Amino acid sequence: MKKYSCLIIALISISSFAQNKQSNNPKPSTSSLKPKLVVGIVIDQMRWDYLYRFYDAYRADGGFKRLLGDGFSCDNTFVPYLPTVTACGHACVYTGSVPAINGITGNNWWDNKLKKEVYCVEDKSVQSIGGKSDDGQMSPNNLWVTTITDELRLSSNFHSKVIGISMKDRGAILPAGHAANAAYWYDGKSGNFITSTYYMKEEPQWMQQFNSKKVADSLYDKNWNLSLPRNIYQQSCDTNYSAYVKQLYGKEPVTFPYNMQQFKGKDYTKILSTPYGNTILGELAKTTIASEQMGRHEATDFLAVSFSSTDYVGHAFGPNSWELMDTYAKLDETLGSLFDYLDKTVGRNQYTVFLTADHAGAHIPEFLDKHGIPGGRMDDGDIKKELNSHLKEQTGIAKLINAVHEFDIYLNHTAIDSAKLDEGSIKKNITQYLLKKEEVLNVVDKQNTSIVPTKIREMIVNGHNPQRSGDLIIIAKTGVMDAGKLGMSHGVWNTYDSHIPLLFYGFGIKHGSLKRETYMTDISATVAALLHIQMPSGCIGKVIEEVIK
Repeated sequence: MKKYSCLIIALISISSFAQNKQSNNPKPSTSSLKPKLVVGIVIDQMRWDYLYRFYDAYRADGGFKRLLGDGFSCDNTFVPYLPTVTACGHACVYTGSVPAINGITGNNWWDNKLKKEVYCVEDKSVQSIGGKSDDGQMSPNNLWVTTITDELRLSSNFHSKVIGISMKDRGAILPAGHAANAAYWYDGKSGNFITSTYYMKEEPQWMQQFNSKKVADSLYDKNWNLSLPRNIYQQSCDTNYSAYVKQLYGKEPVTFPYNMQQFKGKDYTKILSTPYGNTILGELAKTTIASEQMGRHEATDFLAVSFSSTDYVGHAFGPNSWELMDTYAKLDETLGSLFDYLDKTVGRNQYTVFLTADHAGAHIPEFLDKHGIPGGRMDDGDIKKELNSHLKEQTGIAKLINAVHEFDIYLNHTAIDSAKLDEGSIKKNITQYLLKKEEVLNVVDKQNTSIVPTKIREMIVNGHNPQRSGDLIIIAKTGVMDAGKLGMSHGVWNTYDSHIPLLFYGFGIKHGSLKRETYMTDISATVAALLHIQMPSGCIGKVIEEVIK
């Protein structure tokens, strides 16, 4: 009996000790399990290989080397749908979804239900705020699912602050989501950042003050000079490319330095096609963080930043130009300055950053041809005209094609039905006509994708929505792009358009790299796991477990 009494006393003592230890070491609050701020960065049109092709242009204290050296890099991340364009990319990054589900099937599409052309974020029910133009009549209403930023707002009972900023409206609006506190984008007519009545009745005082500074004018004063010694550009870039790039800055020759002072106070659109568009956005990011006290609330805040000037410069000058390399050198400096600012204001290791791209980009066809590599050009507008002319000759009916966007062909079903034409015969006729073109590899009927390789088939299926997609899609030969006579473009399945960077850094992130294949859809799933919140409603991605501590 005495032995049992001693045992009971011992158990009571152990229990009491455990309770005292637990009370002295309480469980951490949920706020300590999350970063104070998430900064999502999308670099418009950034190819994955720019991390290394332009490595010598990056500073030791810049942004890219910090992410590569101290963060986690997923080296084989791909876009899993068609078309590989800006709106689809931003929607996918933040929803973890694909056009077939989220409804963003392009920058523009022919809406088969509404029977008209639609711009991805257009909304005529709202009005511009901060500018007089209709460029502010925009909202996320065309997006059918939630974003990771929406889920963050929901999880915190809307205490988390979410803001999206970009030079492009779609680059700010789609990442910010439906429930954002604000989204701001650049208006080239006024040089101001604007928004819409979807978000607010008037812009905050701090944004009005930022706009009043006309930062673009002070940057125009600097002109555009090279950031680095000329030999660095010569090692990585073409040295004779003026014949096949766009001339953006008047009649001046395509060569450094560029006279930007001529546009001061006159033309605020030109700043977009220089590295200084990114510089302005970097300054706005810091101003937004300070003015909105982001990262200083109990709940996690989220700033979505999309740098657009890389896309404008890329389209005009191409991946092998001195202009693009210099743009990334200056962007690296902008990112480094932003990260230093976050260290000082939010606190080092108190914020999480991810950096990716909405799509990548192809080489200029004439550059490829110069080196004996296949390439070529086609144009959506020309294809539409050709097909309508050809089909009229065959059937006597005009305008049997409603639209062609990113090689996606929309049939005019109303006209076909009214004329009692056979749709299958029309599709066969179009296919036979297009296959005669040297640039065309295949023409795929969306109702029969079994004739193409698995990877391409999956990208077609993931990108197809009956309400907002076409009936046939052209699969061009490698190096062939949908573009005019100069510059370059993107939008196809090939790796040069679909292989994107993906870097994570900061709170909760391991150091390292990953070689296995990952996808754009995995980004929001991974961020959701880091934040301990629900994935977006249409998410089909998987958590990249190797990234999170």
